[in-house]
Amino acid sequence: MNTIAEKVFQAVKTLPEQEAGEVLDFVEFLKVKADQEHNQKRKSAWAMLEKYKGAYDGKLFNREDLYDRP
Repeated sequence: MNTIAEKVFQAVKTLPEQEAGEVLDFVEFLKVKADQEHNQKRKSAWAMLEKYKGAYDGKLFNREDLYDRP
C-alpha cells in the first residue's frame, strides 16, 4: 500500500517542472501555516499559565476537601 507521500510523489513527478514547483510552494505554505498555528496555541497556553501564576501558595491539601467547598 502506498503512503500519501508516495502517492503525492508519483503524481508530482509526472508534472512539468513549473507545476511541480507550485506543488512544492503549496506544501511549504502548509508547513508555515501549521507552524504558526502551533506557535499560537503555545502562546495561548503560556498566557493561561501566566493568568494563574502565583495562585497556588504551596500548602499541602487534602484532595477530598476540594469536594466540600461551598
